[in-house]
Amino acid sequence: MEVPYKLEVIALTTIIIKLGVSVFPYSGKNQPPKFGDYEAQRHWMEITVNLPIQDWYRNTTDNDLLYWGLDYPPLTAYQSYLTGSVAKKINQDYVKLHVSQGFENFDHQYFMRMSVLVSDCIFFVSALYFYIRSLKMSNKYKWVFFALSSHSGLTLIDYGHFQYNCVSLGLTLWAIIFVSQGKNVLAAIAFSAALNFKQMELYHAILLFAGFYLLASCQPKGSSLPSQLKNLVQIGAATVATFAIIWYPFLQIHDWLLQQVIVRLFIPFQRGIFEDYVANFWCTLNVVIKIKRLLNPTSITSGTIT
Repeated sequence: MEVPYKLEVIALTTIIIKLGVSVFPYSGKNQPPKFGDYEAQRHWMEITVNLPIQDWYRNTTDNDLLYWGLDYPPLTAYQSYLTGSVAKKINQDYVKLHVSQGFENFDHQYFMRMSVLVSDCIFFVSALYFYIRSLKMSNKYKWVFFALSSHSGLTLIDYGHFQYNCVSLGLTLWAIIFVSQGKNVLAAIAFSAALNFKQMELYHAILLFAGFYLLASCQPKGSSLPSQLKNLVQIGAATVATFAIIWYPFLQIHDWLLQQVIVRLFIPFQRGIFEDYVANFWCTLNVVIKIKRLLNPTSITSGTIT
């Protein structure tokens, strides 16, 4: 007889596994001067709760971009601000400007771990739970939920290394859920939010959304041209509105601020364009346009344009 494993029990088991990983040290622990991505996430909280929004992405005396400068889209910055505001209420030392750099103690580590767990449950685990439950699969397929929600790569990166990839992946999964239900406007909103949390979601955008499904859904079989245009306008309006709301604080301050943020996200000369997640684009472009011949080697590896 097949044991009726409940998704709730499997979800709880997943959370226990994630908490088990978080007990161990994160990468960069006790390793000055930068202390790893754990310190990067803490530092972004420090910057966003202490500095005005126009200084979040630019180099100032209070914001040294070479020390874990903020380089993810605005939704990440807003999350850092929200989490940092909670941290400040718990203990101001967690995010005190300048003096909190490299801050490490058990209570703070517990707070940071819980912030990942809460984000994971709200966005990724909830989306996966809803999706698997809606399929009404047999018990053996419910283990797909366990395999994906406790995926070793995501768990180790978010809980061991220290990131919030669960948020962008969760928003993308919600977009897929809405697509499966024919709610294309909600799918556009969810995926736009994912893009504005981490620009790496652009990898999904070309094939799944912008390139194929959402555009193809504008012209269902047998539909009239006005109906197709209406669908296209709705999806486009939802996308533009989502971007406008998220970017509005940066658009209303100074004209140069928007340019500064975009340069920081996609053209990171200050830390080297062949570094980290932006490297894929620049390495691919380098096949066609020999960037190393156009720019000084120093400017593309460590960051100063000459």
